[in-house]
Amino acid sequence: MMAARGGQNVARSTKPMRYPDATSEAVMTRRGWWLVLLGFLIPGSAQVLAGNRKLGRVALAATLTLWFFALAGLGIFFFARDWLFIVLEQTWLLYVARVIMIAYAILWLVLAIDTLRLVKFVRARSGARFGIAGLAVVLMAAGTGGALYAANIVGVTGETLDDVFQDGPVADPVDGYYNILLLGADSGEGRDSMRFDSISVVSVNAETGQVTITGIPRDMPNVPFAPGPMADMYPNGYEGHADAECGWEGKINQLNTELTLCRNGADFYPDAEANGSTPGIEATKDAAEGVLGIEIPYYAFIDMSHFANLIDALGGVEINVTERLPKGGGPAYEGQSADEWAIGWIEVGQQRMDGDTAQWYARSRYTTSDWDRMERQRELQAAILAQFDPQTVLLRFQDIAKAGSDLVSTDIPKGLLAKLAGIAEKSQQLGMTSIELVPPLVDPDYPDYAAIQQLIHDTLHPVVPEEEGGEG
Repeated sequence: MMAARGGQNVARSTKPMRYPDATSEAVMTRRGWWLVLLGFLIPGSAQVLAGNRKLGRVALAATLTLWFFALAGLGIFFFARDWLFIVLEQTWLLYVARVIMIAYAILWLVLAIDTLRLVKFVRARSGARFGIAGLAVVLMAAGTGGALYAANIVGVTGETLDDVFQDGPVADPVDGYYNILLLGADSGEGRDSMRFDSISVVSVNAETGQVTITGIPRDMPNVPFAPGPMADMYPNGYEGHADAECGWEGKINQLNTELTLCRNGADFYPDAEANGSTPGIEATKDAAEGVLGIEIPYYAFIDMSHFANLIDALGGVEINVTERLPKGGGPAYEGQSADEWAIGWIEVGQQRMDGDTAQWYARSRYTTSDWDRMERQRELQAAILAQFDPQTVLLRFQDIAKAGSDLVSTDIPKGLLAKLAGIAEKSQQLGMTSIELVPPLVDPDYPDYAAIQQLIHDTLHPVVPEEEGGEG
């Protein structure tokens, strides 16, 4: 009997968590605080020290495994970000990770409840019982909620990538550039008659990361086409067409209307739908190639009817307004002043715009020219990109992802994201070059397309002067 008691005393002295002095309120109180804290900091440790060791070892193994992958992910994010997008291409991995994180959240909840059982509140000081219980509940909510939030982010990321990007092959850079046609329009009134309000081409230098954005006026007339079905139909440039039921002018933003309403677009571009595009977009892409004299493999369409949602998801956007602009659809009759028809005004000065105001800032046209409108749209695009800082994205991730998947459609393959991410940091160090094909650079009524193509070539491929003293 004495030997047994002596063994118990030795066990209590060497393993106070598992064999505490249950008669001492001070000991049980300290033990309670430690079990709750250790269970949060190292899930499974409370069970290994004071409870079911088998459960604790399973939890510790799961915890250490997740820590390993979390540290590996942070290392990739900060030191090899292009590899991150290579992983993200395999969206099935994200769905598996979501299931694992949900399972871990459930395990954490089970461990937290079991830890409360191990604390033995009735043995602790009465004044400390509520404190230990309150801390346990807060930490349980933080741990379980954090794991579920991480699972949600991972799952939403996979869904957004699958919704927006394609699974096709990646085209090589064209003459050293990744060229993407960027289109903007409002689909609110139905896409069947949608015309592109904003047309531009983003060219990213595959080596340096230099970004050049070329704005093409939506009313640019008689545009030439790259070789293809539209060039066969209009060998002398886009002439347009008109009849009693369906009419359009020979301007670049009419192409979507022609191939959507007035012709069977699939006859011209039979593979467009299967490749994540549309005949109208492909015709516009051929026109942009003809105007600029460069090959454009991809497009990205910005649906302006969802534009405001993205701005609001970001918490607003900072813009310095240099000219007072009206909100509203324009005058109801000739000679009506803006003060009569405007539903509101965007005032001059630095301001943080919500989605509705930003949308009017991009659309407002009746007191300024189309060229001014194009410039404001580019300004707004740049401001939105500047808002995508890690803190904003993390705090508003689900809203941003939802707005983004509604806002953008593209035929860019997921595989290209890794390549673009690899040069993104270089791009941030360089100033963005912007070219607007508007007066005085270009005559809007009679554009010289040969001169435009030469301008684009000289901009994208500048002549580097030879160093003095070199060999002749």
